[in-house]
Amino acid sequence: PNGGETGEGDGYIQGTDLFGYVGIEAVLDQMRRKTIKAGLEFNIMVVGQSGLGKSTLVNTLFKSKVSRKSCTPNYEEKISKTVKLHSVSHVIEEKGVKMKLTVIDTPGFGDQINNDNCWDPIVKHINEQYEKYLREEININRKRRIPDSRVHCCIYFLPATGHRLRPIDVEFMKRLGKIVSIVPVIAKADTLTIEERHEFKERIREDLTVNGIDVYPQREYDEDPEERVLNDRIRESLPFAVVGTDKEHQVNGNKVLGRKTKWGIIEVENVAHCEFANLRDLLIRSHLQDLKDVTHDVHYETYRVRRLNESNVDFSDLSRSTNS
Repeated sequence: PNGGETGEGDGYIQGTDLFGYVGIEAVLDQMRRKTIKAGLEFNIMVVGQSGLGKSTLVNTLFKSKVSRKSCTPNYEEKISKTVKLHSVSHVIEEKGVKMKLTVIDTPGFGDQINNDNCWDPIVKHINEQYEKYLREEININRKRRIPDSRVHCCIYFLPATGHRLRPIDVEFMKRLGKIVSIVPVIAKADTLTIEERHEFKERIREDLTVNGIDVYPQREYDEDPEERVLNDRIRESLPFAVVGTDKEHQVNGNKVLGRKTKWGIIEVENVAHCEFANLRDLLIRSHLQDLKDVTHDVHYETYRVRRLNESNVDFSDLSRSTNS
């Protein structure tokens, strides 16, 4: 072609169009194909005193619209009663995308006479997963894809007292907020009226600010104004008032997840009844990748730097010959 141009109608792209087109949007297709092929991993920890319905809410999360196949009568996998750290993995598949969702159920606390250092097993477990990832990462012959067992999100259950944060909750969240992303929720929120719920949430937000407790999403991690607007709406709604159940009921001819009371059905996925749908959307639909990024770039990075700066780190088991 003369001067980089071709004649019209000969099937070639005009020179000016050719140099103006790069095809960057095709990168998104590449990323999507790789994600579909590799799948996703997401690890959630639930923390709170016993009797708040942590296990029930997790089963509700599994049985929600994230994966309707979990609602079949033959589905028997449930989180066991909380007596020790207990992990259950559940593969969710939707439109060809697979996600391995792992839930770590933790010991209940708050109802014992002595609750000193009751956070130790939980803090230890979170740090052990960072250590496990670090060991794999610095291994000379490391795996191409390191299995990720790090806790990406901690759902912290608060009792619906209607008062303020208890001292044990303040101390617990102070410690956890330094090593993991915390999303606080008010458990069994149907025991509060709408007015009581609103006032309780206001008090909790005040207590979080006064005590310097960082909960997700933190303002310093907002990347742009659009994201800040979305996250501000979430921060104004925290803690989410949730109701959990794995029972189905008929409402207007449709099956819904809900709790049956004398006054009617409390629909779990109806935002007019509770904020479970908002919690699910935060965890899965809008902030899953951001939770993973904050875990890797902030919490894990802090742990990694500290460990590599320690003089007593024993890497002798990793000191293999680097010669090929």
